[in-house]
Amino acid sequence: METNVPGIAEIIQIVVAPVFMLTGIAGFLNVMSGRLGRIVDRARIMERRVHTIKNPDYLKQSEKELKNLWRRITLINRSIGLCTASALFVCTMVASLFLGGFLLIDLSELIISLFVLALLLLIFALLMFLKEVQLATRTLQMGKEKLFE
Repeated sequence: METNVPGIAEIIQIVVAPVFMLTGIAGFLNVMSGRLGRIVDRARIMERRVHTIKNPDYLKQSEKELKNLWRRITLINRSIGLCTASALFVCTMVASLFLGGFLLIDLSELIISLFVLALLLLIFALLMFLKEVQLATRTLQMGKEKLFE
């Protein structure tokens, strides 16, 4: 196989944009992992607390908070899964760019499909993340309203 340095350089230039996308996804995964850790820690505290509460009103309120925490865990887990799948599609797209360039195969339809799928998965991951943040904010708002009653 003959090496084509200008061709390789062109492929590397094309791959730069998806690599930036991967960097953004990695940062997003880092944020979501941190949130997930804090939510899980809070859920563990609430699970222990539920077993010690005697007052039925406090028990009901704590169980409601625990239920919201588990909803948030579910949402953030889905978001992490979608984000990871998006990153995998981007990686597959980058590999396809290199393979197509080296083997001189037209993989343009595959590459376009992978990129569109990666973007769609990222969109859904962001929507799940937004939903989780809204649930967290709504929960805090309910606590604030009870505080000022």
